[in-house]
Order: sequence, then C-alpha cells, then structure tokens
Amino acid sequence: MLVMSRSGARISRASAICFLVVLLFPFSVSATGVTPPALMLAQTYRGTVALEHYWVSEKLDGVRAYWNGEHLISRQGNTFNAPAWFTAQFPTTALDGELWAGRGTFEQVSGTVRQLVPDDERWRKVHYMVFDLPDSPLTFNERLAALKNLVDEVDVPHLQFVQQIRIKDETSLLRELEKVVSEGGEGLMLHHENSRYRAARSDDLLKLKLYDDAEAVVIAHLPGKGKYIGMMGALLVETTDGRRFKIGTGFSDAVRADPPPIGTIVTYKYFGTTNKNIPRFASFLRVRHDLAP
Repeated sequence: MLVMSRSGARISRASAICFLVVLLFPFSVSATGVTPPALMLAQTYRGTVALEHYWVSEKLDGVRAYWNGEHLISRQGNTFNAPAWFTAQFPTTALDGELWAGRGTFEQVSGTVRQLVPDDERWRKVHYMVFDLPDSPLTFNERLAALKNLVDEVDVPHLQFVQQIRIKDETSLLRELEKVVSEGGEGLMLHHENSRYRAARSDDLLKLKLYDDAEAVVIAHLPGKGKYIGMMGALLVETTDGRRFKIGTGFSDAVRADPPPIGTIVTYKYFGTTNKNIPRFASFLRVRHDLAP
C-alpha cells in the first residue's frame, strides 16, 4: 500500500515503518534481544463482576516496566537504561509495575526512560510503582501481602507499592473513579483477589475509565483547513484489525505543525463505536514511544 508523506512523496507503509525504527531507536531504549516479558493485561470493566472480590487501585498513566532481577524491561523486550543508583537496591525478585512521576506526566516520563544515556536529574523525578509479583504462584491476596513486605524491606524512596482499596458496590466504584479523575488521575484498575498471575487478558484484571482508549498506526497526514491551512488537519490511522478512520481533534498547534510520522503508534480516546465498529469521536491522546510498530 502507498501512502503520502508530509512532503507529498509516495512511500510504502513498510518503508515508512522501517525508516521510523531506524530513526527512533538511536535515541530510544536499548535493544538487548530479551524476550518481551509475559505480562498480565487488563480487560475493560463492563459492570458484570462481583466487586466484593476485587482490589481497586488508581490506573497510573506511566510506562509499564518489568523488573527481571537485573534490568527494567519494556513491554517490547527492550532495556530501560536507568541510572545504576536507581536499581542498585532493587530485589532480585521479579516485579511488575510502572515508571511514573505523577499525574499528567506521561510525556515527560516517556522521554526520560527512552534516553540511551540516562539523565540523573530527570530520573530523580521517577518512581517505580509496583503492583504485582509476576513469578509468584500465589493468589493476588497473597501476592499483595508479600509485595508490600518486600517493598518495605528494600526501603528505597523511588520503589513504591501501589495502594489497593476495597469497594463494596458499583456506586462506590463510580464515586471513586470520579474522585480520581477530578484530581487528575486516569482511571481505576480492578484485580480479582484469588487470581493467579498469567499472561493473558481476562476478568482477573480490569480497567475502568470515563472513556475508552486504544492504539492505531498513523498511515497518512490529512491537510488542515481554515486556521490550520499549512498544518496537519487530521491523522488517518489503522488499527491492528484493519479498521481505518480519522483522528481530527485533541492536537496542540505544535503537534499539528509537526505531526507524528507515518508508521508511529498513537493512543486515542473514544466513546463507544458505530454500527460499523468505528470509534466514535476519536481524539488524539499521545504518541506511544514505548510501543514498536
């Protein structure tokens, strides 16, 4: 398939993606040949589970990271080049968590952890927020207790345990969601108390937000009109299952002037889907530097 670049040249999508990888990885996390970690992934909460059996925590808007006892590894199997002091006192036990610097800081954290040469000053703003023990055969109830004890024993300020609470019913759950979002948070995570850690999507782990979000690949830049003449007006994107649609909102003027290159993975938010399964009111959220095309 041929697509148009910003200069108007016709290039193949495969060539665009290859070019993007070559362009990005010199400034990205280092590729080590490590097998991508088998991580537990979340389904979307649809209101059909027994909430009394779930622990609830804030959904952190950070960068997922797996600690294998020696290195912090991305979902794609690349090593984050953290400063030596950052991981020096981490346990040898495998951990699952997020590199996070507070609400609304995803872009800053993403930029920090992708540097080949770590910037100490920027890394001092980052915390490794841990929420699970991926190698443990225990139930989540048991893993939580073990994880909290482990974090307390290590006693490193930037290694933190993600707090979990109990919710009695859906009214309380939605009230907690509204509170977190009003304070700048992204949403909530629900984890079944008796679940075992397994690399799959299931109702054992659920996410709840005020909107849905997903990822898609940029396949073309569409020209702007009116005040956006000479800038990007919308992105034409394609999902992994082949659906194509436009994203025309959510961009700053800086992003419109220098849009994500063709082949880039972006995250968009939406509010349900049409009869043709196209996202309604798709709006740009961010570029996913931590995901490879």
